[in-house]
Amino acid sequence: MRLDKFLKVSRLIKRRTVANDVSDQGRVWVNNSPAKPSKQLKVGDVIKIEHYNKDIVVRVLAVPERNISVQEAPSLYEIID
Repeated sequence: MRLDKFLKVSRLIKRRTVANDVSDQGRVWVNNSPAKPSKQLKVGDVIKIEHYNKDIVVRVLAVPERNISVQEAPSLYEIID
């Protein structure tokens, strides 16, 4: 799944366009390297996001094939920092 779509589906960022903008500005890293919105994610990847004056680091636990409910969204990742 693409990085921008994962950020939206997991509810880490509210809208896909915002996820695209944040990635294009170089404020998202996957496995310690800057990532573009089209970066393909896999289980175990570590994502660092600088968004709204806060940093969040998460590990991908699952990559869904489709959109999921709000209640299932937190099961896609674990917060590291």
